[in-house]
Order: sequence, then structure tokens, then C-alpha cells
Amino acid sequence: MTEPVMRNSLDPALRERAARVIPGGMWGHQKATQMPEGYPQFFARGEGPRVWDVDGNEYVDFMCSWGPIILGHRNPTVERAVDAQRAVGDCLDGPSEHLVDLAELMVRTIPHADWAMFQKNGSDATTSCVTMARAATGRRKVLVARGSYHGAVPWCSPSLAGVTAEDRAHVLHYDYNDVDSLAAAVRGAGDDLAAVLVTAFRHDIARDLEMPTRHFAQTMRALCDDAGAALILDDVRAGFRLHLGGSWETLGVRPDLAAWSKAIANGYALAAVTGGDRFREAAQKVFVTGSFWCSAVSMVAAKATIAELHAIDAPAYLERVGNRLRDGLAAQSRAHGVAIRQSGPAQMPLVLFEDDPEFTKGALFCRQALARGTYLHHRHNMFLSTAHSDADIDRALAATDAAFAAVAAAGG
Repeated sequence: MTEPVMRNSLDPALRERAARVIPGGMWGHQKATQMPEGYPQFFARGEGPRVWDVDGNEYVDFMCSWGPIILGHRNPTVERAVDAQRAVGDCLDGPSEHLVDLAELMVRTIPHADWAMFQKNGSDATTSCVTMARAATGRRKVLVARGSYHGAVPWCSPSLAGVTAEDRAHVLHYDYNDVDSLAAAVRGAGDDLAAVLVTAFRHDIARDLEMPTRHFAQTMRALCDDAGAALILDDVRAGFRLHLGGSWETLGVRPDLAAWSKAIANGYALAAVTGGDRFREAAQKVFVTGSFWCSAVSMVAAKATIAELHAIDAPAYLERVGNRLRDGLAAQSRAHGVAIRQSGPAQMPLVLFEDDPEFTKGALFCRQALARGTYLHHRHNMFLSTAHSDADIDRALAATDAAFAAVAAAGG
């Protein structure tokens, strides 16, 4: 099958320049070298559900900047609010009144929250939660699920480069959705258990996603209560996509502390910690700060974003268009005789191919879709935005139909 021709002249030149002045040319999760061959590294702009790379190729975007874009790129309501604030100031000698407005809005939105504090990145928020839990309890041990991602700092980084044993001396592990494993880890921590940290659902890379069972969530809540430890929900990735009040509201379980980022301000840099009154004093005592944490522009963006999410019932909309995509992919899989596995919530889908341990089929599928104007990921969960219309989903499905045909022709 012949692929459409993509423009590709500026991106290689930028990579060559970057390699001379940036270690590896790029760092972290946005390295294009971790994507299928032919994916662009550099982008020029975004609008609604689409992005354009520096060579002018246009794509329906199903990564949404790896999660921050929930209303679509450059949402007009958010951008008007941002432009007005930027005209008068952003990084000032102290916070603007929008700090208080946003904290009040989050407390009204999130049932477990009696207060909110703000940071810049998800790692800031998860680390602040752990610090507050230790300050409140006077204990050290923190339980995390094996394979779960909670940030890019030494106590939780997926890489061990530059990490010492001391950085993780008080981090213990359990298996997600395994109550026996969780109970054993709690016993292992003894009377030194400060917190249990858990992601909204199991979203480890390169494996099927796994929603938490109600039994697992309720057991975690009970074990934390019995031990006097904090239940910390890492809602950095899923926050506001599954439920506006927090992702575990659907399970009837509320955390003591929660970490938020990604979609909180539709692409503007912001993170948050929310908590109950039990942890208010600890939140006052710990020293967490950053020169850019009180950005007025980001807080205005968050106010506008959250208001819009309420107005349109964003989780329900995302679920509907996500299911349209999921159903279309399932039908194409059957039609082409190419078996796939779809997992996770419809708002944050993952597609993996059967009998594809090296992700060869997935890479071919994504390359073919990319060449037809659809940006997917072959082993990481994707993201829907409220800017994705039915027409956008159908346009993407036209691309994936051709991509399935290519996989079938290759013996898939």
C-alpha cells in the first residue's frame, strides 16, 4: 500500500541542530525516537482537535499534548481570558486574586477538598502530597503500585540513573487491584505508614490499562483509615476526564489528598494539591514553593477551563466521542481480520495489537495513520478532547481503516 507523501525537511534539520546543543536532542517522554519511525519531533501550532508539525503536515490529535489539552488547542474562551490577564501581568511579586478564585472553584468542584494549593507540574503535586502526608503523620513509609508512574523526581522516577537507594528507602510496593498484595504492603510498613499513593486507574505504559475495582478502592480506603495513613489519589493524568469531582467519585471512595495537573488549565502550566481539613495544618507547615507557581495567566486559564468543563459536562462528552472511536476501531479490526485489544476508559483509550510483543504491528498501524493525518500512539494511552467532533472521529477512522489494511497486508 502506498502511503501519502508527507513534507519532511524542517524537522530533520531541527533535530540535527538540537543534537548539538541539547543532550540527546530531546529529553523525557516527548522524544520522537520513542515513537514509530517517521513521527515528527517539532510542532508549529495547534487549533481545536488538530496539530501541525513544523513542515506543515496536519493531524487529528489524539495525544492532546500528552493530556493537558482537554478543550482543544487554543480554546477561544480560555484564550480570551488569558489574553486579558497577560495584558496586565502574569508573574508578579505575589499572587493575583485569581489564586483565591481558583482555590474556591476547586473546593466547590471537588467533594473531598476543603482547600487547594498550586504548583506547576504533576511531579510537584505528587511530591507535595507525599511531603504533607509525612508531615501530618510523623511517619515515613509510602506505598506505590509496581509499575505506576508518579513523576520524574528521584523518589519515583522510572529511571534509576542518578537515583540513590536512600531516595527510595521508604517506598514500598503493592500490585494494582490486588487487595492481598496491598494488605501485605500495609503490614510491611508497620506503624511507620504515612500514605498509600494510587493512580486513578492502572495506566502503565505498554500494557493493557486496568480500571480499579470497587473492592480494591474501598479496601484501600479502609486500610488507610485503620492505619491512620493518608490515601493519596494521583489524578494528574486522568483528572477532570472521568469525573469533575475526582476520578474515584464513581467508586464512592474519596482520597485525603489528591494531585492534579495535565488538563487543569487546558495547556497552561499548572498543578494542584487538594485535601481535607485533617491535612490543612501539615499543608501550612511544609515548605513547598516555586517562583512561577502563582502565575496569574495559568490560574485564569484554569478558571476558564473548569467553568467550561462544568458547562458542557465534559466527562460525558469525552466518553461519547471516545466510544465512537472505540466502536469504529473494533468494527475495522473485525473487518480486516486483525485482532486488537482496547482498554482503559473511552476518554483515554489504549489500542494494542494481539501477538505484537515488539509493537511492530502497532508501529506500522500508527505510521500509516500518521501519513493520513491522524496522530496516534502505539503503546501509551491516548486522550480525547471536547474539540473532537463526530466528523473528526470519522476522519480519523478513515485513516485507521487504511492502517488496518496495511497491517493485514503485512501478515497481521
